[in-house]
Amino acid sequence: MFALYITHPQIRIEPDVPVPRWGLSEIGRQRAEQTAGSAWVRSLRRIVSSDEVKAVETAEILAHAAGIKVEIAHGMGENDRSATGFLPPDRFQEAADWFFAHPTESFRGWERAVDAQARIVAQVDEVLDSHDKRQPIAFVGHGGVGTLLKCHLQGLPIARSHDQPGSGGNLFAFRLEDRTVTCDWTAMESWKGI
Repeated sequence: MFALYITHPQIRIEPDVPVPRWGLSEIGRQRAEQTAGSAWVRSLRRIVSSDEVKAVETAEILAHAAGIKVEIAHGMGENDRSATGFLPPDRFQEAADWFFAHPTESFRGWERAVDAQARIVAQVDEVLDSHDKRQPIAFVGHGGVGTLLKCHLQGLPIARSHDQPGSGGNLFAFRLEDRTVTCDWTAMESWKGI
């Protein structure tokens, strides 16, 4: 059976609002709703989400289609970047490049990539250790920690080259039996299932 890691799609950037409280943009909401019409969504038996608004909004749209409730996992948040506050998109991309290129160091007070990776892996492991491996499950979260999880599952060094394309709303799949990645980053609305 399969598990998915799904990243929230496009967001409303609000420089005066803390990043964890940003919600989906209209485009992001439309993409999540389009995805909710997929047969694989209706097959999900659990959806576990980060507690950040954009992830919860995405998870709730998918959970409604699946007829299940969203479970919140507080350890699934994006890498902590609160030390720098809002960075304009071009400066953020430079900072993200540095974050992935120097995983054992902190970018101006950000959570280190190795620490964020250990946190997301531990959270996913905790959920899966008690999960029925016959039941499909989805984790809904963020691109940075999703990439760190994917690197761990594939036994790859932390590198931005393994990051999702575009501006979110992608997923990768892995087998519950052995946690082998079976599908690389794919737009959530394009994935056809196993």
